Amino acid sequence: MTYSVSPVGFVRSCFKEKFAIPRQPHLAPAARGVLELVAPYDNGDAVQGLEQVSHVWLLFLFHQALEDKPRLKVRPPRLGGNQSMGVFATRATHRPNGIGQSVVKLDKVEPGRLWLSGIDLLDGTPVLDIKPYVPYADSVADAINRIASAAPTLIPVEWDDAALRQANQHALRLNEPLVELIEQCLAQDPRPAYQIPTPERRYGAQLWDLDVRWHYPQSGLIRVLEVVPAA
Repeated sequence: MTYSVSPVGFVRSCFKEKFAIPRQPHLAPAARGVLELVAPYDNGDAVQGLEQVSHVWLLFLFHQALEDKPRLKVRPPRLGGNQSMGVFATRATHRPNGIGQSVVKLDKVEPGRLWLSGIDLLDGTPVLDIKPYVPYADSVADAINRIASAAPTLIPVEWDDAALRQANQHALRLNEPLVELIEQCLAQDPRPAYQIPTPERRYGAQLWDLDVRWHYPQSGLIRVLEVVPAA
């Protein structure tokens, strides 16, 4: 038996490409976006009462990772990308039906729009449903996950002077906490865990309308080199 679903809206996100998106929500509180609802849910009636809620669950599609052939095992980044595990034991993006879920902060509610932060969703992500976060039911004090028992260890992020000036200038233009966003995303080390980059190797990702470039001048350290308008 098959079922069909349709998006209730699409996310406009600070993340314009998959690389450097945090692997879980809330790891980058400065990550912001807007969920734009589509008809008939763009009517204010659909979000009435949601202003009383601080966080929401989003059910969405990994629209750039959809696959025709199901995967029974995946290689989660948390395990270095070299160890296989059953797909249902992970939150890998390669999923049956391509469905993901994230709990995100709800900053503002407008008819047809929800303003969000702490997101981990790519720009253009189709959202299938929105559910209010219910603290007494959704937070389990004695829950255990031995695969991911704690947040990832953060890496120090340093800045070239010119890059920091660039970031501050663009932060004013965008009216966004850009420096914090870059530091929060890069501190989680977005490169594949099995890579050992040389100091000469440059990495890059697009945040908002900007290209952010960095390198690893030594083990366990990231240095931001440039923050410039995307080509």
